[in-house]
Amino acid sequence: MASSAKPQKMNWGYTFVVGFGFFGISIIWPIFNSLIPPMLEDLGRSASVIGFILTWDNILNMFLQPWVGERSDRTWTRFGRRKPWIMLGAPLAAVFFILIPFVRENFVLIALAILGTNIGMALFRSPTVAFLGDLFPSEQRSKANGVINLMGGLGGAVALLGGGALYKMGAPLPFIVGAGVMLIAMIIVLLFVREPKPDEVEQADEQKSPGLIENLKEVWGESDRRGLTILLAIFFWFVGWNAMEAFFTIYARNVLGVDPGTGAQMLTAFAAMLILFAIPSGFIATWFGRKRTILVGLGGMLAGLFAGFFIRNVTMMLALLAVMGAFWALVNINSLPIVYDVGGEKRIGAYTGLYYFASSLAAISGPILAGVMIDMTNHAMIWIFSAVFMLLAFFTMLKLHEPTQPHPINTPS
Repeated sequence: MASSAKPQKMNWGYTFVVGFGFFGISIIWPIFNSLIPPMLEDLGRSASVIGFILTWDNILNMFLQPWVGERSDRTWTRFGRRKPWIMLGAPLAAVFFILIPFVRENFVLIALAILGTNIGMALFRSPTVAFLGDLFPSEQRSKANGVINLMGGLGGAVALLGGGALYKMGAPLPFIVGAGVMLIAMIIVLLFVREPKPDEVEQADEQKSPGLIENLKEVWGESDRRGLTILLAIFFWFVGWNAMEAFFTIYARNVLGVDPGTGAQMLTAFAAMLILFAIPSGFIATWFGRKRTILVGLGGMLAGLFAGFFIRNVTMMLALLAVMGAFWALVNINSLPIVYDVGGEKRIGAYTGLYYFASSLAAISGPILAGVMIDMTNHAMIWIFSAVFMLLAFFTMLKLHEPTQPHPINTPS
């Protein structure tokens, strides 16, 4: 790493190029999460079953993404260490994603297509996100992550708005166009992002790096509880949001009385404010600290979720989603940078994997638990479910001592 004696100048244009990676990833998931649940419901599946199917990717991710992240730390080819994983996973995900609407009337085939999409995405998400740690020093990461998430938010908005409109024209269209746009974005990353060379970064290539289980044991056994605390907070807030995202289009159809395409478009208000507040969230965290910024965001999300339980008007719901998008930006933009602060510089890929382990575990728990609760009560209770977990995240973050210096995980000698 370069010396921190003199702060490096932020290269904003290059940061936007790096952001195309997250743009491509973010094109896929909003279409996946908003349009697949109604397809499964049309096949007669209950909310519990739908919630379980939506966790398949996260069951895979819980183990595959940390392994890929750690392996990509030590993958050195003429293409780089992160790029080979992108070259493998992106085309695989695109092919299976396109197949989903064409087999939507057969439960077994749509399940296989969903699984193939999940495997492909898991192979390149962690390496793509690890560019944040590879290419930017600690003092730039909140601002860089703001740009990267702005690009992701733009991808999400394009997917929700365009995907909802295309879905009304024909169910396969959003999947075909989404896969194509994702591949174009990843090609931009492959062509224009310059990975640091082996002699420009600290590596663990000379020794075997610990795997997921070893990393988790290390975090659990540390007398300094910062690593465990931040991973637990991430788990709680992603349980809350993933549950809401998974069931919003079904909630919109059954409670607000709108079709799934319109429900997906409604989430565009949330994504739009995430875009607008992405870069400001990075600056706010730079000025006031990442912990304080995240706490404000969690507080705003909590208030919005409680309010959403009572709203039945579509226009008011749009306004609420927009406000919540701004608060979510404060949380989402700064979560990975604070994980890197806690984890240290030497194992960016490994800690990216731990971050996705926590978020994937949350994405497994959230839809399943929320689906069971909806089956036992009603669709509106999704708001209360999500609010409870945002509250748990808020109290967990209060206990975190924000690091002033990175806290490296020990590596075996």
